[in-house]
Amino acid sequence: MKYLSKHWPRIAVTLIALIFALLHAADLVPLGVLQRLDAIIYDARLRATMPQTLDDRIVIVDLDEKSLAEVGRWPWSRNKLAALTDELFERQKIALLGFDVVFAEPDHSSGLQQLTELARNELRDQPGFVARLAQVRESLDYDAAFARSLKDRPVALGYYLTSDRDAHTSGALPAPVMDQAALKGRQINFTSWTGYGANIDPLAKAAPMAGFFNMVPGVDGVVRSIPLVVEFKGQYYESLSLAMFRMLAGLPKVTPGFAKDRFLNRNYQSLESIVLQQGDKRLAISVDKQVGILVPFRGYGGPRGGSFKYVSASDVLSQRLAPGSLRDKIVLVGTTAPGLIDLRTAPVGEAYPGVETHANIISGLLDGKVLVQPDYTVGYEVALLTLTGLLLALALPGLSAARSVLLSALLLLSLVGLNFWLYLSFGLVLPLATALVMAVAAFALNMSYGYFVESRSKRELAHLFGTYVPPELVDEMVKDPDNYSMTATNKELTVMFCDMRGFTNLSERMEPSELQHLLNRVFSQLTSVIRSNRGTIDKYMGDCVMAFWGAPVATPEHAQLAVKAALEMSQALQGINQAHRAQGLAEIGLGIGLNTGNMCVGDMGSDIRRSYTVIGDAVNLGSRLEGLSKVYGLDIVVNESTRQLAPGFAWQELDKVRVKGKVQAVSIFYPLGLAESLTPEQTLELKTWGALIKAYRAQEWDPCDLLIVNLLRMNPQKYLYQLYAQRIASMRLLPFDPAWDGATNFETK
Repeated sequence: MKYLSKHWPRIAVTLIALIFALLHAADLVPLGVLQRLDAIIYDARLRATMPQTLDDRIVIVDLDEKSLAEVGRWPWSRNKLAALTDELFERQKIALLGFDVVFAEPDHSSGLQQLTELARNELRDQPGFVARLAQVRESLDYDAAFARSLKDRPVALGYYLTSDRDAHTSGALPAPVMDQAALKGRQINFTSWTGYGANIDPLAKAAPMAGFFNMVPGVDGVVRSIPLVVEFKGQYYESLSLAMFRMLAGLPKVTPGFAKDRFLNRNYQSLESIVLQQGDKRLAISVDKQVGILVPFRGYGGPRGGSFKYVSASDVLSQRLAPGSLRDKIVLVGTTAPGLIDLRTAPVGEAYPGVETHANIISGLLDGKVLVQPDYTVGYEVALLTLTGLLLALALPGLSAARSVLLSALLLLSLVGLNFWLYLSFGLVLPLATALVMAVAAFALNMSYGYFVESRSKRELAHLFGTYVPPELVDEMVKDPDNYSMTATNKELTVMFCDMRGFTNLSERMEPSELQHLLNRVFSQLTSVIRSNRGTIDKYMGDCVMAFWGAPVATPEHAQLAVKAALEMSQALQGINQAHRAQGLAEIGLGIGLNTGNMCVGDMGSDIRRSYTVIGDAVNLGSRLEGLSKVYGLDIVVNESTRQLAPGFAWQELDKVRVKGKVQAVSIFYPLGLAESLTPEQTLELKTWGALIKAYRAQEWDPCDLLIVNLLRMNPQKYLYQLYAQRIASMRLLPFDPAWDGATNFETK
């Protein structure tokens, strides 16, 4: 909940992309650009995965330019088509023949009608006229000849359907494969037509199997699917490719396969499949919303495409093929001649032969490899968009720019990978464009909001705190700028006052520029130590530095870090003094006071000048402790509260003191270093010192004399021991005071 309350504006902005994507997926606000992009992705995926291998089961007899040049312009006389049909069945022994052309008008090319009129007028009185006329009529009736060649052979004729204003019809339709009763009262989104152009009656009777060869291109004019079954006046008719496939399968009955209601809304108006039923055998062919099938293109199409064998129709008519060359083949008669206008725009080419489209569908049905747009497509897309959008909306606000890019890239790759896996493994054609665009848009919105809105507040925060706080702390702060402000608050912090000893003497002997250079160099090293230990510089006061730990970034180990910084500052000063000795300059000393307690921290000052600082009694005590360092001859003095919060160090208690303005005495300590680094000699010295302090506060002066002598022998240069030797000598002269608490009173700051 804290994460949501912190990032809700950025999450809400990111969800804008998800909302529009869901509206598009549910078809409430359809976006044409996404539909077009999905089509482009589908086409690219199809081209990348099509097998580009030859299916030698299917042959296309091509009414090509060569045939038109040798035989004559189209339409050819029906006697030539009869000869073509006879050649295919008798010499070539084909298994099935389909015509991707329609024979909508009678053939008058023989001159039969004119001969009949002439004979009636001039020869009707001649003996045997009627018999001879019948013989002539029979030899010159090309439609009858073509019908005889079709009769009782496995042939499927083609026809077309129209939706013109006048609902024009011509020719004879084949028997429908379904009627309204098969749909059980359901309203299904069949493609509907109002007219047709079918084959003339003699041919339709000779070859009763026929299928429409209409292709319904998409909004971009590209043919990607073909209806398998369409509606005309309450009856349902099959496509040419389905009719030929059914003939190969023994003409199974066609029934509708209804979608499963549990996954769909009540208004769903499409079939899940077209079912071919024959006895116990049942084959379900999955269809899309318009009861169509996606064309499983094998290659780029045409005689050079390599998907199907093309044979010129003129070569068949001229018997240039060896007998049996097409034995047991499925043959489609169609055209690739541009003048006959049967070239279509397909995903795999801008001039794709329409006849080869039917060949692809027959090939796919024979192999059982049919691409499917399942009825749960909308549900799948909505679920995918929801999961992807929520993941991005919830994850991106908490990630850095680099990690956001990485997450988004991985998610995009996962979406593409999942889509391709479902396509290659199960033949499922599922939408991808909306998810990709939504993911990119969500990333862009998230990053834009982060840069233009959140980054502005982060830049302001960095500007406010950059002069006080170490860069690494600023980096932490800008990750969550709402948690930081200049408003004053009370917190437990650790404050440090650091004063340079002996600096006054140096200033009297140095030029101002030299003094400035020295001061800047010393402050730079000390400041570097403070900042490396996550300290915040409060201010520089002459030769004094004030810093604190625990704000603005909350740091639980503030006391530990402050003590560590004090020890490192002392070590850094030793390096500075070593350089001074080499240059003949006086050495510099340090006095550091550390105190931990509740302080008020925030932006304070006047309208003219303000600073981020700390105030309070705990701060004042820290300043007093820095002054006491001079009294005890040590560079660091720490209060009891700080010592308790920094247990990893070895501590030497210095005294109990009562500073000016305070009634309560406080214990002060000196850090010897890390507890684990003490030598045996230091451990013994510290133990002896502890015994001395105990005897001192009990006013047992004889043990004190013995212990202080031992300590001076162990470390004769330590001013602290000399100070206590003087105190013990003085205290011996005073009578025993039962009210004394062992504290030293200081009346000056």
